[in-house]
Amino acid sequence: MSTTRLRERRGATGLPGPARPRSARARSARHGFLLLGGVQMTLVFTLASLAVPLPRIGAEFRLDRAELILLSAAYGLTFAGLLLLGGRLADRSGGRRVLTAGLLVFGAASALAPLAPGYGTLLAARFGQGAGAALVAPAAMALLRALYPEPAAYGRAMATWGGLSVLGATAGNLLSGVVAAATSWRGTFAVPIAVTATALLLAPRLLPPTPTPGQAPTTAPGAGETTTTPGTDPALTATGPAPGEPTTASGTTPGKPTTAPSPTPGKPTTAPSPTPDAPTTGPAPSPTPGRSTIPPGARRALDLPGALLATAGITLASYGLVLTDAHPWASAPVLVPLLAGLVLLAAFGAVERRTADPLLPPGFLRDGRRALGLAAIGLTAAGTATVFVLLSLALQQQRGWSALLTSAAFVPFAAALLGSGRLAGPLIGRYGPGRVAAAGLGTAAAGLGLLAATGFDTSVPYAYGLLPGLVLLPAGGALSFAGAAVLATDGVPAHHAGLAGGVLNTAMELGPTVLFAALLTLGGDAVSLAAAAVLFTALASATALTTRIH
Repeated sequence: MSTTRLRERRGATGLPGPARPRSARARSARHGFLLLGGVQMTLVFTLASLAVPLPRIGAEFRLDRAELILLSAAYGLTFAGLLLLGGRLADRSGGRRVLTAGLLVFGAASALAPLAPGYGTLLAARFGQGAGAALVAPAAMALLRALYPEPAAYGRAMATWGGLSVLGATAGNLLSGVVAAATSWRGTFAVPIAVTATALLLAPRLLPPTPTPGQAPTTAPGAGETTTTPGTDPALTATGPAPGEPTTASGTTPGKPTTAPSPTPGKPTTAPSPTPDAPTTGPAPSPTPGRSTIPPGARRALDLPGALLATAGITLASYGLVLTDAHPWASAPVLVPLLAGLVLLAAFGAVERRTADPLLPPGFLRDGRRALGLAAIGLTAAGTATVFVLLSLALQQQRGWSALLTSAAFVPFAAALLGSGRLAGPLIGRYGPGRVAAAGLGTAAAGLGLLAATGFDTSVPYAYGLLPGLVLLPAGGALSFAGAAVLATDGVPAHHAGLAGGVLNTAMELGPTVLFAALLTLGGDAVSLAAAAVLFTALASATALTTRIH
């Protein structure tokens, strides 16, 4: 194949793209993507759905500020805390099985929430929603990898997937205000209930089944092809499939001879004994601590010590940060859970370095491009969430706008997000994910700077004080999310697809929790957004520099 044709077939990841897919397979993958994308958007929609109607809930249940903060954060606490465990379960038990279990938990909690007679029941329902979402999100990404096994096709899918989260958050803020104004805050839970029911009904028809240990993965129904391509990790393609990487049905790499000759009829198939002059190899080497040595198809251990430490550590640390909005940083309600969480996370890191099959392999985060991608996801999520919260409160409390009018103020935000999201995939295919992520971060920084300068000045009209920033921020945020999602998942082997989903969603959840709490300590709302703009600019520069080096 000529160099020109090879370049034309390269996808977002820079790897040779797959041959033109058969129509049945392409249609099956597209339908599966639409289902999984709708589920992912709903998970983030649910996270943001109480932001606008939260004052009404507080008035109905007579809640103080601390109770409102906990109610707002409950979903995110269990979501972020259980994501790594959800990723391991998806890799261990199969994407569709874990997705179904998570949807059942998420749907049951969503059905309980609108029936809540008081604060305790509603709080428990929000915790339950987060627990179910922590199973669904990484399982959805594992299934996405099964739908698009080729690296180029998977990169293009991730470019679109990256923008779904910020789109879901925007929809949550828009629709929650409309629904709350038309009916009640309880009506906002109709969306997750309806999507859950639809997903449970369609998943067996549109998503690939869960393989049993030792069975080769299959594609979505009707595809008729296996979904595992050897050597999908670009860093390992020079030497063949990575350890633990799935192989073809014959167990060999296409186009290469097997490493051992086929057994000859009538001869034993055991390995030959060492010759007298050859040194014996001794016992098999023990597994390297902190690096997974599990062969493909084998049932992986849960790593319960790591799962418990990670869940408790992330949840406690996040809870301590959330309380900084109601208590001083040096107070016991903040310091006790925060320090306890940090200690547990340090213990988690120590345990993972000594585990044969760790929940989070230490080397997974050492890739510079992946680390930048995760940082961009966390920062973009934090910037978007900060703007939604601060502006929603300012518009209602300082300008006296209703919940419906406040939601309408973000319509241009949604329009810019949709337009930029449609451009993200082609731009990544042409310029690469790093350049697109850097450009998106820079554009979002400009939007944050404008909002910091004029967004909270009630004497400045909406068209001049808010609208420009509410267009630039989502336009850049969609590009940042899309490019960062490709950076964060590029080169991840198929057997770590659930892990990648768990880590990506953890960054998306922890970003708003950690950075939002830190930004609010700087002073006024305008100062917080200005500081966020500085962080966006710094990360955009680092991403551009790293992309230029690579």
